[in-house]
Amino acid sequence: MTSINWNGVFPAVTTKLKPDFSLDIEAIQAGLERLVEAGVSGVLMMGMVGENAQLSPEEKLTVLRVAKETIKGRVPILSGLAETTTEKAVAFAKEAEKIGVDGLMVFPGLTYKSDKRETVEYYKTVARASGLSILLYNNPRGYGVDLTIDVIAELMSEPTIVAIKEESFETHRLTELISRFGDRLNVVCGVDNLIVESTALGVTCWVSGMANAVPKASVDLLKLCVAGKYAEARKLYAALDPLFYLDTVVKLVQHIKLAENIISGSAETVKPPRLNLNGAERERTIEITRKTLTDLTALGY
Repeated sequence: MTSINWNGVFPAVTTKLKPDFSLDIEAIQAGLERLVEAGVSGVLMMGMVGENAQLSPEEKLTVLRVAKETIKGRVPILSGLAETTTEKAVAFAKEAEKIGVDGLMVFPGLTYKSDKRETVEYYKTVARASGLSILLYNNPRGYGVDLTIDVIAELMSEPTIVAIKEESFETHRLTELISRFGDRLNVVCGVDNLIVESTALGVTCWVSGMANAVPKASVDLLKLCVAGKYAEARKLYAALDPLFYLDTVVKLVQHIKLAENIISGSAETVKPPRLNLNGAERERTIEITRKTLTDLTALGY
């Protein structure tokens, strides 16, 4: 099992697409280079933000191969694992391990809301399918399955399960996790506009969606918080918060890709059934992004 240093910003990387919705390999490579140059500590390919569930099995493996060839060991690579059956999840874990990624962020089984017994069995089976480090993905609002403290306790018998991306929006859950499991389980912030609050409770790692758009500012924000420089951090956070909020809504992928388009020029194309933003919704995101850029410029960015 590869040892991952669970500190710093791990962007949930957007999957760049051409107008015909096929993978844009050159844009994926350029996006990864931009993130590494900004100082991120790792990359997460094909999380929700990476449109995992909309990609074909071969597209998923292609994204991982491109990431592996582009990153060249400079930072760890995690892959989202989002499948509808345990059989498919196990198969994907094995393929990802062959490609040479460092870890998996495992969604609950998609489309079916498993109960506690089923959830535990699913995660244990996936964990045993490879030697890759496992980041549990707890997003009960998005997927209807809550990895509660009791569920996680049953999963701690699996040595490859080493971290959890906590996205229940219950900040006290962070305290419970850290108090209950200590160094056995790395707790990772999964909500962009709760990052300062999360670090105050002891979190030092952040899987961020909007870090795609503003990677350097996101890296700096986390560093300030971990260093205890909260007066400086709050100023930067105030500038970023309206943009970060867009990571918490249903159309987060569209918002993030549009913000990325404005800032770095990458295409905002999303894969159907998602559609690009339009009308007042699109104009509002453009307004927020431009205001964020103005506020960041005032802070020296």
